[in-house]
Amino acid sequence: MKTILKQLMDEKYARKYLLKKRWKKYLKFCHRCRCRKLYKLSSNRYRCSRCKVEFNDFTDTFIGQLRISLTDWLLVIKLFDLEVSARRAARETNLSYPTVYKAYMLIRMAIYLNEKNSTYFKGEIELDESYFGGRRKGKRGRGADHKVPVFGILERNGKVHVTAIKDASAESLIGETVKKVKRGSIVYTDKWKSYDTLMFCGYRHMNVDHGERFAKGKVHINGLEGFWSFAKQRLAKFHGVSPGKFPLYLKEMEFRYNNRDEDIFEILVNYTVKLVVNRL
Repeated sequence: MKTILKQLMDEKYARKYLLKKRWKKYLKFCHRCRCRKLYKLSSNRYRCSRCKVEFNDFTDTFIGQLRISLTDWLLVIKLFDLEVSARRAARETNLSYPTVYKAYMLIRMAIYLNEKNSTYFKGEIELDESYFGGRRKGKRGRGADHKVPVFGILERNGKVHVTAIKDASAESLIGETVKKVKRGSIVYTDKWKSYDTLMFCGYRHMNVDHGERFAKGKVHINGLEGFWSFAKQRLAKFHGVSPGKFPLYLKEMEFRYNNRDEDIFEILVNYTVKLVVNRL
């Protein structure tokens, strides 16, 4: 903790810490053409000898997208790690709310781009869908109006992967399953009819009827039910998320759940100093 506090309070120490993360073994290269022959300019800038582009240590990184001090950036990342709201973080850092909000969205984008293709599942797998959105009158669950359907895949004793889908049809659910789950895996679901074709796709399919019980020995989806509660509880504090930004918030929930026993500060720092252009 003392090391983190030193990074957050001293600009020189913060820069040294971030440069170690940014450049492996301090070997610098052009962010455009990867040439290692650089000319040092003033104000911590460089010129590439090959393509002549000028840049600094954090050009085209997430951190480089916002003009605030490096100590402020580290403090914002730590407050994001602690799930402090952007409005409260603005007060804690003496930065404007729009600045902190933009920083938070850059961190979410960094998570999204680094995590979106990171996991392939095998073994015992749970599948389920849930519906996200504010409380409204009318039908709940499958087919609810003005709700975003989200499909979840959980590897028991492993990670979860969630993604927003257009509907809960067999085409949508099976398509996502085939992309992320190794054939031959044991797949547990509820009795929703869209899962009936799983056995024809190379999976061992077992289901439980939630109208009668929530578990039948090992046949249950309690792990994913736990994730839905985890995610919805945290998303509720935002008092509504626009459809365009919802995938970023959803991926943040996945990331937090998968790393709930880890100190995510270091992971977030590593993600935010990576080149944006290499993740798109």
